[in-house]
Amino acid sequence: MSCLFCKIIEGTIPSTTLYQDELCYAFADIDPKAPVHILIAPREHIASMAEAGRTDSALLGHLMWAAARIARANNLDKGYRVVVNTGPDGGQSVDHLHVHLLGGRAMAWPPG
Repeated sequence: MSCLFCKIIEGTIPSTTLYQDELCYAFADIDPKAPVHILIAPREHIASMAEAGRTDSALLGHLMWAAARIARANNLDKGYRVVVNTGPDGGQSVDHLHVHLLGGRAMAWPPG
């Protein structure tokens, strides 16, 4: 498969592993937008949130749970942001569903 994140998850492309389990893989973003910027991707290839189906609801919940666990492990006690970009207008640049965990600084609103 030519998907960048699939290659990272399978180990073909090196990454800094920050968390992994049977459903997801988390790694450091190579272009961080905050002191802590971690990407959490499902091991199963789903192109985007728009492509997720009803049968993916447990997996989507697991990604949120993993984000909270990773945030605790990174001492983001003051808060953090969890973002899912979807499609070109939503800022998605890799066609593999993934969650951005951002923290380590105060976040502004609105975000974009």
